[in-house]
Amino acid sequence: MRTTVDIEPGLLKRLRHEALRRRVPFKHLLNRLLRQGLETQPAATAGRYQCPTFAMGTPAPTVALDKALGLAAALEDAETLRELQLRK
Repeated sequence: MRTTVDIEPGLLKRLRHEALRRRVPFKHLLNRLLRQGLETQPAATAGRYQCPTFAMGTPAPTVALDKALGLAAALEDAETLRELQLRK
């Protein structure tokens, strides 16, 4: 059966290169790869992945992490004052 499929240019180049390397027609390689992809078990059946978490200690009480822009402005102001004092 014929159908039209848009394949990304980089992927198409890799497929053509692989077909040449294996010395098989492009459509045979494409059909084989599609079949293999459909026959493999999806990762979702293997169980739910859980990312490990690590304690990083408690933040300093004087730093309001939810006010990042205000903190950045205060640090910039402090640096500007320090630079002005050095010029005197």
